[in-house]
Amino acid sequence: MSHPGILYPKMTVIGCGLIGGSVIRAARAHGVVSQITVADASEAHRARVVELGIADHVTGDIAEAVKDADLVVIATPVLSTAEVGALLAPAMKPGATLTDVGSTKTSVAEALRALPLDHVFVIPGHPIAGTEQSGPDAGFAELFENRWTILTPSEIDDEAYAAAVAKLSSFWRSFGAQVELMDEKHHDLVMAVVSHLPHLIAYTIVGSAADLENVTESEVIKYSASGFRDFTRIAASDPTMWRDVFLTNKDAVLEMLGRFTEDLQAMSRAIRWGDADTLHAHFTRTRAIRRGIVAAGQESAEPNFGRDRGKH
Repeated sequence: MSHPGILYPKMTVIGCGLIGGSVIRAARAHGVVSQITVADASEAHRARVVELGIADHVTGDIAEAVKDADLVVIATPVLSTAEVGALLAPAMKPGATLTDVGSTKTSVAEALRALPLDHVFVIPGHPIAGTEQSGPDAGFAELFENRWTILTPSEIDDEAYAAAVAKLSSFWRSFGAQVELMDEKHHDLVMAVVSHLPHLIAYTIVGSAADLENVTESEVIKYSASGFRDFTRIAASDPTMWRDVFLTNKDAVLEMLGRFTEDLQAMSRAIRWGDADTLHAHFTRTRAIRRGIVAAGQESAEPNFGRDRGKH
């Protein structure tokens, strides 16, 4: 892992939940920032950040927080991007970099690029990492190790902007992350497949189990096999964040949901007609995908990783 030294003298993180808190801890641990300011709308969150001692300055005033910041990271639910952006835009200094950590990128990019930020480098981003935990205590510096961070920069032929993208890439790589540059619409389609649709399925399955009249809640909890436990872990994720994800990436999610529905109907037919060959072939192909994920180093018990280390 490279240690590039101080990349941004002052970093401001807006929103100190799991990802924002992990960015703060990782930046401090790897020595890539000198001063850290946190802005959070929650008085309880601000008080906890002060208690944890993970920031140099904590405030509820976004404009105050971003003043003189070299890097500003928006780590709030994606539907709040425009509102947060309107508050920070007049206060940001020329030459600063503005990024985010949202799970959808098209809506975020549109919101940020609509702001009067002519002299600020706007580079939307998405670290693909997380647990089901939330709040200032949930973050930990190792969250991004061996994970991908996707940046969706504008197609601007400008040396200064390219240098800003390269610096932000170094920032994420210093945490142990791998960085990929991608078009925001393609990002949203990929995330609909690998993240958003699985979460929607998990929320639905857990809800369906809870609604079954002939199965009690205690039985669901008592007899949960590993598959259902995995679904409940995913379905425990922050509801505000996921509400915003589905509302801001609805086109890609609906496209993937339509494809999934067709595939599910095909599996239903195979089961109904006792088509053992189709079932076996499908399960064999999907097992190979799982093995590929493990071989690529992208398998881990992310939520356990955070909990096993306790509160950070």
